[in-house]
Amino acid sequence: MAVEIVYETHSTTTDNEARIATGWLPGRLSALGRRQARELGERRRGDGLSAVFTSDLHRAVETAALAFPDGVPEVHRDVRLRECDYGEFNGRPAALVAAQRVRRIDDPFPGGQSYRQVLTSTAEFLRDLAAGRDGQRVLLIAHSANRWALECLLDGTPLEQLLADPPAWRPGWYFTLPTG
Repeated sequence: MAVEIVYETHSTTTDNEARIATGWLPGRLSALGRRQARELGERRRGDGLSAVFTSDLHRAVETAALAFPDGVPEVHRDVRLRECDYGEFNGRPAALVAAQRVRRIDDPFPGGQSYRQVLTSTAEFLRDLAAGRDGQRVLLIAHSANRWALECLLDGTPLEQLLADPPAWRPGWYFTLPTG
């Protein structure tokens, strides 16, 4: 069997609009982001989701709350779905962080973490998901680093390739997590 994963990035934040790399800062959805979150909920209703898992960072939690205001399906926060901690680069210009990506695959951001560490925490989350959600379809709402980790772990795309040339945003990615 397997777990079907539908992945969505949190909705647009005020930092996104200002071209700021939020990292482990909480972030707030912009007016556009609040609209996108409601649209995400409309898009995913009737999708057969058994649960929603989000990062514990505010912008992901806020996206889930607006998308599923009645709490159906059940929503779970998980620290292992956090964005990469940019350390001293949290809250700095996104272009500055983007220029550091490939260098930070194994070498952590000063005072933060590496993308390999995000890959490890995402893999730990997936192990628990496989053990507890076999045969189910779940939605993950998280960050770009987690999507890259999923693409690396589940599709086999090299992390170096994903960080050097990140795929364009789109509404939803689909992954299959083998179980057993």
